[in-house]
Amino acid sequence: MREREAVSGRETAPGIPEQSPAPRLRIVRGDLAPEETAALVAVLTARARAARAAAGAAEEPAPRSAWRDRSRLVRRPLHPGPGAWRMSLRSG
Repeated sequence: MREREAVSGRETAPGIPEQSPAPRLRIVRGDLAPEETAALVAVLTARARAARAAAGAAEEPAPRSAWRDRSRLVRRPLHPGPGAWRMSLRSG
């Protein structure tokens, strides 16, 4: 029992049996070979990761704060004409 605790990293109190986590996959029909079960788990894992990645890509990025927007620091182009000299002193 001590070797198993050291390998699994789980600690249990003396006299209390270690509980295994609930299975996430249950084969209801048929008798699958270990290789077939491994292939099934690989396919289901790949589909779950792809769905998670697609959900993450579909989210829109948060709107950029006006405080972090660097474009406000860039002066707009000056247009010649009456009063253009006043605009040369203003930023944005």
